Amino acid sequence: MNSSVTPGAIVFVDANVIIQAHRTKSWAALVGAYRIETVEDCVTETQTGFSRRKPEDQIAASELIKSLAAVHQVTNEKRVELALRIGDIALDRGEESLWAHAFQQSGMWFLCGPDRASLRAGFILGFRDRLVSLEELLQKVGHRTRTALNPAYTKKWLARVMSEIAVAEMGR
Repeated sequence: MNSSVTPGAIVFVDANVIIQAHRTKSWAALVGAYRIETVEDCVTETQTGFSRRKPEDQIAASELIKSLAAVHQVTNEKRVELALRIGDIALDRGEESLWAHAFQQSGMWFLCGPDRASLRAGFILGFRDRLVSLEELLQKVGHRTRTALNPAYTKKWLARVMSEIAVAEMGR
């Protein structure tokens, strides 16, 4: 969907993307090609649900933090600023913190996260052109997963959902 993302770009990722990239053994390719950043709440979210994950799908927090270009702290003031801009969109804590950090950044950056509410927030904030799928990020660097990505991490899914959001927002 977003042909302007290139290797070396800053890409903010949510917990779901981190988990999916680890599940498909794509994490090393991702952090090796882009400046992958997140927020503390997303790191925390990667550590929940261990009882439902296979041992090989568990992510060591210390290793995750070392592999990231940055892990940002987000203040309640930034969350309030975000809430004032996006209204009643119900984001989970990690996505809320990620957007509260991202939307205030200058320069070029991208955000990768497959949650519909998060994508709607990005649309409302005016960052539709900065939303990117995990599939696209990996394709741009020539990485092919051995395990198929779940549908919500594909370019096709992102394009369809963004079209649905655009139509729904026109009616508001």
